[in-house]
Amino acid sequence: MTDLSARIDALEMRLTEQDVVIDDLNATITAQWRQIDALTRQMAKLVEEVEAAASSPASGAPEPPPPHY
Repeated sequence: MTDLSARIDALEMRLTEQDVVIDDLNATITAQWRQIDALTRQMAKLVEEVEAAASSPASGAPEPPPPHY
C-alpha cells in the first residue's frame, strides 16, 4: 500500500509541475500574440502611409536643387 501511495504522490507532484509549466507557456504565448498583433497593426499603418506618400502629387515633382547650387 505504501508503494501505491508513493506513486500517487509522485504523480500529483508531476501534475502540479506540469500545471505550472502550462501556465507559464500560456502567459508567454499570450504576450507574443499581443506583440504580433501590435506589430501587424503598425505594419498596416506604415503600408498605408507609404502608399499615400507614393500616390501624392508632390512625389512626381522634381526635387529642388540643394542649397549649395
